[in-house]
Formats: sequence, structure tokens, C-alpha cells
Amino acid sequence: MNRREFLKLGLIFTVGGLNLNAHAEILSSKKIDFHAHAITPAYVNALEKLGIDAAKVEGFPLPKWSVEEHLQFMDAAGIDFTILSMATPHISDKFAVRAINGEFAEICIAYPNRFGFVATLPLPNVESSIEEFFYSTEHFGALGVKVASNSDGIYLGDERLDPIFAALNEKSALVIIHPSPAKFLPREGVVTGKVMALFEYPADTTRAVLNMLANNFFGKFPRLKVIVPHCGSFLPYMNRRAGAMFQMLAAMNLMEPVNFADGVKKLFFDTAGDPMPEQFDMLLKIASLDQIIFGTDYPYVPAQVVLRKKKLFDEELAKRGLTDKIYIDNARILLEV
Repeated sequence: MNRREFLKLGLIFTVGGLNLNAHAEILSSKKIDFHAHAITPAYVNALEKLGIDAAKVEGFPLPKWSVEEHLQFMDAAGIDFTILSMATPHISDKFAVRAINGEFAEICIAYPNRFGFVATLPLPNVESSIEEFFYSTEHFGALGVKVASNSDGIYLGDERLDPIFAALNEKSALVIIHPSPAKFLPREGVVTGKVMALFEYPADTTRAVLNMLANNFFGKFPRLKVIVPHCGSFLPYMNRRAGAMFQMLAAMNLMEPVNFADGVKKLFFDTAGDPMPEQFDMLLKIASLDQIIFGTDYPYVPAQVVLRKKKLFDEELAKRGLTDKIYIDNARILLEV
């Protein structure tokens, strides 16, 4: 599978800005899901080979997935196009990552009007991650990258990862954050240490984004288009607290001055989780309507559950006249369509 094969199929991707040239007409008026996962054979094989027990790590069984079932779900949910990303636990082995990205590309070749994908990077390996970014965008047609909140305890915003994001910044890359368990957790005797999705995943996403903001990540890499999952995780709650703490710490010369609010304005947020009846309005306390795009977290959230949640969300969006804004208009801006 190479770039020539993509060109033959009409999938013309340009790395300079990762523009979806061939998809422009397809996506210009389509409802797009930015947060969904594919669980491919290469991923399952990598978990087995690396000795990673997904159910033990996650506290949640690895869902079953197939292209056919995903397409059925999309049709039932009224979703026209889905951007796929690798499931969790995250894989950092560069050979496994290449195989996984290749399988994602095959799905997108087979269904170019329904699926795109963001490439997995073998974080925290800097050299291999940069190599995989260029290879996946140039040869596999990846629309951007998925990055873990932390990789072996190294968090987004850590200067050790700066060379990776400098390379991504040069290409105005789409970057989708996904939570990963913290390296050290209280696993025994506390439910939050057993079931990651309950608390640790939104907590680790928030930890990573706060680290990015505190280290002026968006000042250093202003061209990146970064998506925070799950309605911003705990960021709406942290808004005033973190803003005030950043100011206090800067005044005490414990960190460089950072404008928390300005940094948050540079983020995008997906609606995976439970946007209604509370989280959507909580997110609007820190974000504008221009920053919000749609996400489902399928298949980790089963189809019937997503459909039930989406019905409530759609009814509320329709009342506010925001349906096209959230599903289409913001996606077009984010994807430069």
C-alpha cells in the first residue's frame, strides 16, 4: 500500500496542512464523528504479543468491532463520516503501530466516503514518532494523529516531546488527544483505580491539557489543531482554579506567565460522553460554539447507548439552532474542507 495506490483511488491527501482535497465535496455538508475507534486484528495481535491485558488495564472488556457493524451504527445514528483512531490501551511498539496504521488505511481505502483515520504514534519515542507521522500522512493518507495523554509517564506538554510537535506544527496537523492511565495509580481498594473510564481517563486528559497550557504548548505550536475529548473532561471545573493558580505561581516565579484563558481558546472539544443535560453547557463556560465538534466513543459506548444519548443531544441542538454548527460547520473549519 503506497501513495500511488491512494492516488489511483482518488484519495489525494496533501501533507502540507493535511488538506482533504479529494474529500472536500464529500465532507462539505456531512455530519462527522471525530471520536470513534476501530479494533483491528493488528491491534489485537499487538496486545497479545506485548503481553497487555486490555481488560485488566482498562477495568473494562475490549469491545468487539467490525466495519460492517460500525457502518450499520453510523446509518442508524445519521453519521455520514467517521474519523477512526486506535483503541486503548495505547501501543508504543513502532512495528505494531505501523501495522495498525496500515490496517486503518485499508479500511479507509475500502470506504473512502465513510471513513478517515488519524495515525497512532509510537510515543514517547521521538525519532520513531516523527517518522511514523510523515509515513502515515504521506503513504497511508492519515488525516492527523492520535496521541495519548501520557506515554510511559511522559505527558503532553513535556519538553522531551517538543521535537515531535514541532514537526506536526510545520504541517498544521490535526491532533486528537485520548486518555491513558497514569503510570502509578492506587489500583487496590478503590473503584477509580480499577475502572479507568470512571475517573482516571477524564482526570488524565485534564492533567495532560493543564501541562500543555502551563508549558506554553500552544504558544510554541500555534498551528496545531488539538481536540480534547469527552466534553473537555474536567477542564470546565478547572477553568477558574487553574487560571488563578497559574497567575499565583507566576507571581512567585514558580512558572512562566501563561494566559490560561487564551490557551483554552486554541482547543477544540468533542462531545463524546454525556453532553446532555449538563456537560454541554458546562463546556460553553470555557469554550465558544466554534470550538465544539461531535464525537461518539463508539464502540466503547455501545450503539444503542449512543443512539439514546444522541437523540437527546439532537433535540437540544435543534432547539438552539446549532445542528449544522456542531455537526458540519465546525468540522469543515477543523478539517480545512
